[in-house]
Amino acid sequence: MAPDNRIAICPGTFDPVTNGHLDVIGRASAMYDEVLVAVVSLPWRKGETLFSAEERVRFVQNATSELPNVTVEPFSALVVELARRRGAMAIVKGLRAISDFEYELEMNQLNRRQAPEIESVYLIASARYSFLSSSGVKELATFGGEIDDLVPHEVARALKERLGG
Repeated sequence: MAPDNRIAICPGTFDPVTNGHLDVIGRASAMYDEVLVAVVSLPWRKGETLFSAEERVRFVQNATSELPNVTVEPFSALVVELARRRGAMAIVKGLRAISDFEYELEMNQLNRRQAPEIESVYLIASARYSFLSSSGVKELATFGGEIDDLVPHEVARALKERLGG
């Protein structure tokens, strides 16, 4: 399938999905005709996840249900291969800080070696989410911190149940 610049992939672990992720997904959905949120089934970099791939997919599906051009599915291949199969021309990611940029620069270079026809597009985090990370939310939830305004309601409830906060 030939790349179509109106289709984008938003890949991530989403363990769990945060309002920062949803901000990027929502902004991408305004830029592209179709956005596939690709939930990593077997994360290489981050190790074992708190939530299963099925749970993470469901959380993202529920949180994006009002965005008609967004679909969600798990994947366990190279993101550029998924983009090729779907005819996507762009991989959309959010950037919060310099550390994100350094990691994403490396990934961009590796992806371009594999699939030079697929562009990486970076959306700078909205100021209200520039500090927000899944690991930070999990840490807050573990120690009973307030997370209700950082993640969707369903995710906050699941974190409190799973982590005892």
